This record gives sequence, structure tokens and C-alpha cells, in this order.
Amino acid sequence: MSQPFASTADCKPKQSFFTELADGVFAYTAEGDPNTGVIIGDQSVLVFDAQATPDLAKQVVKDIRRYTALPVRYLVLSHYHAVRVLGAAAYPEAEVIASRITRALIQERGAQDWESELRRFPRLFEGADSITGLTWPSILFDQSLTIDLGNRQVEIMHPGAGHTAGDTVLWLAQDKILFAGDLVENGAAPYCGDAYFSQWPNTLSILSQLNPEILVPGRGDALMSAMDAQNAISNTLGFVSRLYHYAQEAVSNRADLNTAFQHIKKKMDPDYQDWVIYQHCLPFSISRAFDEASGIDQPAIWDAQRDQSLWNSLCS
Repeated sequence: MSQPFASTADCKPKQSFFTELADGVFAYTAEGDPNTGVIIGDQSVLVFDAQATPDLAKQVVKDIRRYTALPVRYLVLSHYHAVRVLGAAAYPEAEVIASRITRALIQERGAQDWESELRRFPRLFEGADSITGLTWPSILFDQSLTIDLGNRQVEIMHPGAGHTAGDTVLWLAQDKILFAGDLVENGAAPYCGDAYFSQWPNTLSILSQLNPEILVPGRGDALMSAMDAQNAISNTLGFVSRLYHYAQEAVSNRADLNTAFQHIKKKMDPDYQDWVIYQHCLPFSISRAFDEASGIDQPAIWDAQRDQSLWNSLCS
């Protein structure tokens, strides 16, 4: 029997939480849905990741307003995926910050990704008609950028490729808090459809060497100790490394994609099938791993037609 496409059958609403991690530092989480970070300074507010629609982002704004009336002056994008960026219109006063690579990816494939993600996971696009268009950054950086919120310095860094080519994290050195975006997950399957498998482990090593005492992943609850933070990094590394190793095995054995999918799924299921969005992500992640193991360095663009064709081939 074929599985429902991607996460179209996931219709149950999630409870959201606005958790204070340190004075003026918050994580907005929702039981495995995409996370948002909030840093309140004594001059302005910075938000990390915008949610998928302005309507959803307004729920974050409502939580922010419980603590401050200061304007949201900065919105940082961890990467270009629609569920992270399309809610930006809820922050009309904010400068949008992204890595230069992320800006290029929005230009190249942002429109296709928007349609793709909306069809894959309609529940995450509540109020989709409130989206005003693609989110274009107004401040770009290459490796790092520091924002002064008055009482707190926020370091914005592109530590390397992994989940995408342009992944960006937030590092609060004085609090030892890391907002890792989808480079690190907690109890959720890393989505690897646009991944750079050979580079992701080194990028995770850079994050590990920061020695965060609190880590906010792209999905899942915040990790509230140094040990838990390192475990989340290690678990993400284990998932990514194993998936790519099995893809390399399949390519070495001259398997086709369908055979590789069955091989890798059988290897991964026992340890990961209970992780959030695992069944959704696996076909797209294996396809990318198979491509990279076959020598295709750049991820192909996902659009709705390619999504459905792959799903029909592997999951029907």
C-alpha cells in the first residue's frame, strides 16, 4: 500500500511553547515543528527564522509582546527553505539578514521550494494566503556578522555547508547559547534533500567546538545542558553519516535508486523510524545521498513535479 505523500496526512495541531533560556533569550518550539529564536536587547529585538507564513509568525510576535514593546529590528534566516522564511511580512520593520549563499539560493530556487514545501506539508502553511512573496534579505554576509542589541552581542555565522549550502547559526558567547537551525535536530529526522553530506560532519564539528551549554535545534525541544547539546550534535552526525555511508555502499554495488532506497531504509528504520518527519524526509534525503555518492556535487532543484514523481517511484 502506498504511503500518503510526504506529510499531507499530518493534520494534528501542535502545542507551542515560548521558553526563556536566559535573560531575554527565548526559544519558540512546537512539538517537532520548525523552531524560532528570539533575543530581546535593551534597544531592539532579533528573531531567528520567521516561520512559514505571516499568520504563524504573528503567534511568535504575540509571545514577544508579553515581554517587550521594543521593535523587531532584525530577522535572521538560517537558510532558504520556505518553512523558515516566508513569514517575514509579520516583521515589517526588520532588516532581513542572510548569508550571501542563501540569497543566491532564494534567487535560484526559492519559488520552486515554496510550492514544493506547501504541497509536502500543508499544515505548516496555515494562513498561506498571508504570504506576500519570497523573502529577500537586505543585509548579506559571507562568514560572520555581529549585531549589537545594546546589552548583548549576537554573532551570526555561516560555519559551513550541511543542511544546505548557506546554513547560518546564531551564537551568544556570553550565555553559551547556540541556535543551530536545521544543522542540528533533536528527535527529528534531518532533512537532507538539499544537503552536502561530505561537508556536514565538519560543520557539525565546528558547532561542537563552540561547547554550547544550551542549544536550540531546528526542530525539537531546546537542549538545556552541555551534555544534551553535544548529544544532539552527535545524534545528527550519526544520522547523516550513516545515511551517506549506506548510499555509498549502494552506488559502489551499482544499485539503482529504488534498490538503494530499500537498502538504506532497511538499515535506518530500526534506529530512526520514530523520529519526527522521518518517513516524510527519507525518500528525498536518500535521493540526494545517492546523487552525491554518484558524484553529483550540487543538489538538484526540488519542485512539486519532481517531488511527486520521486514519491510515486519509491513509496507506491
